[in-house]
Amino acid sequence: MTTGFLWHEKYMWHDTGSGSGVNIEPGEHFENPETKRRMKNLMDLSGMTDKLVRLDPRMATEDELRRFHTDEYIHSIREKSDALGGFAGPNTPFGKGSYEIAKLAVGGTIVATEAVLSEKVDNAYALVRPPGHHAERDLGRGFCIFANVALAAMHAREVWQVERIATIDWDVHHGNGTQQAFYDDPNVLTISIHQDGLFPSDSGRVSERGEKEGDNFNINVPLPAGSGHGAYVTAIERIIVPAVRSFGPQLILVPSGFDASVYDPLGRMLLTSESFRELTNILLGLANDVCSGKIIFSHEGGYSKRYVPFCGIATIEALSGIDTGIIDLGGRDDLPGQELMHHQEILIDEIAKSVATSFR
Repeated sequence: MTTGFLWHEKYMWHDTGSGSGVNIEPGEHFENPETKRRMKNLMDLSGMTDKLVRLDPRMATEDELRRFHTDEYIHSIREKSDALGGFAGPNTPFGKGSYEIAKLAVGGTIVATEAVLSEKVDNAYALVRPPGHHAERDLGRGFCIFANVALAAMHAREVWQVERIATIDWDVHHGNGTQQAFYDDPNVLTISIHQDGLFPSDSGRVSERGEKEGDNFNINVPLPAGSGHGAYVTAIERIIVPAVRSFGPQLILVPSGFDASVYDPLGRMLLTSESFRELTNILLGLANDVCSGKIIFSHEGGYSKRYVPFCGIATIEALSGIDTGIIDLGGRDDLPGQELMHHQEILIDEIAKSVATSFR
């Protein structure tokens, strides 16, 4: 099994500023380079990077961006970036030159997708920045400028004639941008498993199932705060796996955020690196069954400098079958909240029942 790995130093040059504001002392923005850089450093130190197939990104073209984003929005980002930077939308600052870096993130996810579709590699991980799953058609949100995964899916359909695609977003925040991109499209099954009501607070509900021809092709799995390993594994096995099997995609894309970890400052979930390893194994097995293993992970959130590297390396170990020998001392088996709890199971089974009814 060959796994592609896409990275570029330029991703780390996307400038989100000091994170200061009214009554907030200047310091460091949550979406800063360090979690991604430290993940890459641990991969290098462990010898993993050298065992993966190197993939080099390219910048997406404006025509590729227009598959989803409006001309006005693209022009606004470009103008601000050419000056001193600005805001793509609420909580989404960027500096001079970030327009090109954001295009590189979209292009990187496209390159990783093409490497899998062309069978250059069996699967791939794109360590890109800025993230993309919150970016809407004409608005940046939640640190995201352009919709990396949604645009890669659109590229796969238009250029590679892939008829059915599933996206499975496990970032702790709802993938509202990906949902918007395909809300009326029956050929893309969009799934988001996230912390209920966290961000954005106005989306991610179970009742959001798609519209028109896309009705029932959007699935949200909002888990209560404090959900751990057992809740996530159960939700994926009882809701997501059966839905994807019924849909029968030819390609799976995973917006991969590690902010559902127990140590993340922007979430209240309890996953460990071993959780992400098991979730990856489940999704990889699913991909092997339904689409000849064609699965691509594109990096999204994750804000614990100390812990994201362990979650990332566990995920890529599962994807590649490589054992680096790296030991995560923080992912203890005795951490509380890891077992499936009764109230979590009730919710999961309710969602599973509604989804199963829709896919009959």
